[in-house]
Amino acid sequence: MNYVYILKSMAENWAYIGCCDDLRKRFLQHNCGKVRSTKARRPYKLAYYEAYGDLSLARKREFELKNNNSKKEELFGRIF
Repeated sequence: MNYVYILKSMAENWAYIGCCDDLRKRFLQHNCGKVRSTKARRPYKLAYYEAYGDLSLARKREFELKNNNSKKEELFGRIF
C-alpha cells in the first residue's frame, strides 16, 4: 500500500505533504529528525492520509497537492 500524507507541525503553523509506502516508519523518521526537510519544525502530528494500491497514483496525487493551490486549499479547508 502507498500513502499520501500531510503532517502538521505542532511547533509552527506549517504543513508537509509527502508520499511513502510505510506510513508508520516514515512518520517516525519525520519525528526523530531523520528527514532533512522537516527536521527543524518537529514534532509533528499526522493530520491526514490517503491510501493507494498503485505507487503511480499516489505520486500523482502528491504532485497535485504540492503544485495545485486550489486542490491543496480545498483539502486543507476540510482538514484544518
